[in-house]
Amino acid sequence: MRVLAASVGNCVHVAGVQAFLDVARSFGYETVFLGPAMPIDKLTGAIKQHEPDLVALSYRLSEESAKAVFEDLRKALDSNPDIAGKRFLFGGTPPVARLARESGMFEAAFDGSEPLEVTMAVLRGSAAAQEDRVMGDTLMTRLQTNHPFPLIRHHFGQPDLQETIDGVRRLAESGALDVISIAPDQNAQESFFRPDEMDSSLAGAGGVPLRSQDDLEALYQAAQTGNKPLLRCYSGTRDLIKWGGMLKETIKVAWGAVPLTWYSELDSRSKRPLLDAIKENQKAIRWYAKNDIPVEVNESHQWALRRSGDTVELATAYLAAHNAKALGVRNYVCQFMFDTPRGISPAMDLAKMFAKLDLVESLSDVNFNVIRMVRSGLSSLSPKPNLAKGQLAASIYSAMALKPHIVHVVGYSEADHVATADEIVESCELANGVIRKALLGVPTPETDPAVAERKAQLLADARFLIEAIKRLEQVNTHDPLIRPEVIATAIKEGILDAPDLRGSRVARGRITTAMVNGACVPVDSATGRALSEKERIDEIAISEKDLDLAEI
Repeated sequence: MRVLAASVGNCVHVAGVQAFLDVARSFGYETVFLGPAMPIDKLTGAIKQHEPDLVALSYRLSEESAKAVFEDLRKALDSNPDIAGKRFLFGGTPPVARLARESGMFEAAFDGSEPLEVTMAVLRGSAAAQEDRVMGDTLMTRLQTNHPFPLIRHHFGQPDLQETIDGVRRLAESGALDVISIAPDQNAQESFFRPDEMDSSLAGAGGVPLRSQDDLEALYQAAQTGNKPLLRCYSGTRDLIKWGGMLKETIKVAWGAVPLTWYSELDSRSKRPLLDAIKENQKAIRWYAKNDIPVEVNESHQWALRRSGDTVELATAYLAAHNAKALGVRNYVCQFMFDTPRGISPAMDLAKMFAKLDLVESLSDVNFNVIRMVRSGLSSLSPKPNLAKGQLAASIYSAMALKPHIVHVVGYSEADHVATADEIVESCELANGVIRKALLGVPTPETDPAVAERKAQLLADARFLIEAIKRLEQVNTHDPLIRPEVIATAIKEGILDAPDLRGSRVARGRITTAMVNGACVPVDSATGRALSEKERIDEIAISEKDLDLAEI
């Protein structure tokens, strides 16, 4: 396959056409660039000489001068029917691109605002790709189609159902993102299947007030335009398998997101006792796995949000992935939430994330595929919109070092108010610009001595903590890490702990953490001295008569 390209008429701008040729070469095209300011008569001769499959033309000057160039091109095509049947593409400024579309001579005309996937689709041979892109209707096919570019995801749920339906349609038409995560209100999350328990005064609190399957089907239909983004939804805080079945039937849920210990009395998002919640969550994970739906176990960032310390975050990330694999999940979405807790430095954040990646991907094999999803922590964003935009861009750029498959964008407005559809489009376009820049090549922070040293320490401490959890097993089983009783005990006894759980009925909340040299670490509550995980566990063993951890 060959593409011939030129800046035509009196236009000497070549950066855009060269960028297009770079993408074409990545798809295996042979490229021929004729140069700037190419007269139309010489262009037609070159087309006959090189016999390209595609002809890509660029013009970035005024509309008036572009009209003359298009008239010359029209005459040339009319007098050369042997080249008129070629596939012609155009790139230019928005006003000139509009003229190109109106001329009818071009299969597609780009003005620089299109998602890169549009260009990719054209090069794959999809006619009129901007209007009708077939991107894949499952997570795995969409990832494959979009490679090497990550999918862009954002959550969305206005307190009014019709506003949410209209917003989903707006997002789909924009083509700015690939996955919309529907956010139901708290009434729906906890009591969708028990409507008599709902508090009508709280309708719309925390998301869209979903009250029937028809509501979900309306959201799905609204997404069947533009680039037809995939849909997924929060899992619910109880009746998780019922939720899963409904989401599979109504919105073709892209993947399930189920916690391991949360949405329980641990965080009061539901009234489920901790042990019962773990058991139900595991059953839900197994249900998704049996239905061949990818799963995200959104566990570890919940600990980080409560300032657990980096090591507890890593141990729970491994614990979540280990359970997912044991419960039959084949495609596992692993979330890496950056900038959490607030105040962590970029270097120490990356050290933590590289350590998390090593731990989780140590479980990878032919039956367990890890899909990396990065996101910014909401608590890191300023309520000032311009400041938040800068923070969001910087966060995504750092996260691109993990070579993510999915970028979960958090709207720049979220620290002030729930993002509107237009604000989500703006945030996703901002993210897209960062991603494109990063894909040109970013530094390798894992070679930084401070990052490498912190990563090694975190791995050692996390593995120590995981072994401490295993030692809680009171009966001899082959895998204590999947036993709900062991997981619950690890929380109740303080092996898994966070300062913001103080006052919990089921967690100790006794750990003290602080930011030390940009990392979140456990510290001695009296002196502020940083503690290793061994020192912290030893302190639990000494202070708690009912726990024998001294041998660990």
